[in-house]
Amino acid sequence: MQSLYSNGFENIYDEMYQTFINYEEEFQIYSEIIKKHHKENVLEIGCGSGHLAKHFIHSSIDYNGMDLSNDMVLLSQKRNPTGTFLKGDMTNFYLNATFESIIITARTTSYLLNNVSVQKAIKNIYNHLDKKGIFCFDFIDANRFFKLIKDGKTITHNAETKNKKYSRTSFMKPKITKENFMFQWDAEYYEIKDQSHILLTDDQSEVRAFTINEWQLFLELNNFEILEIIDRKSYAFDTYAIVAQKQ
Repeated sequence: MQSLYSNGFENIYDEMYQTFINYEEEFQIYSEIIKKHHKENVLEIGCGSGHLAKHFIHSSIDYNGMDLSNDMVLLSQKRNPTGTFLKGDMTNFYLNATFESIIITARTTSYLLNNVSVQKAIKNIYNHLDKKGIFCFDFIDANRFFKLIKDGKTITHNAETKNKKYSRTSFMKPKITKENFMFQWDAEYYEIKDQSHILLTDDQSEVRAFTINEWQLFLELNNFEILEIIDRKSYAFDTYAIVAQKQ
């Protein structure tokens, strides 16, 4: 999906993914976690095109968004003129501020392709959290997902928005020669006009799934206590969300 994050293709991402992801439901889940632990502000890493941000900005939770793609940041700011958005890499960002809670949504952890980048991201997040701050994120569950794609699997998702019709054809297969639980995700994106499929762009991504045990160890080694593990279904993957507290 990397090619959808910039160079004009971020608009295709924006149009398609708002039909894939129920952002109101996402907001309810993450806002309830934040309020449950009596936190009043949040940094979202991987804010994308700002759909989840919109719900936070209109809530009682003070919101900041960050994304690696400058085009996504600009799109988020356009959608939410009163919001605060900035460009940053979760493995090496530095902000002159700390937060009561930090979230990573939409399985953005899949782009932490090696253990070094995982460690850097967790340390960065730790340093930007207040004492007893909450870190909440989701991830693709390797134990379940790899069983589905072990021989390779093609999945088609259709989307209709703003009087336009789109289709995405994805092929996913584990990369067993790689370290960690990596898989190849090749995708083609089409606009459908008069029953014809017009290719808009294609993308070849190498992404990562995790096991619960991996994240338990990463967090423990970086002085986080896991408070809750939530089993979540999503539009394409079996996922878990973990709620951890800075110690």
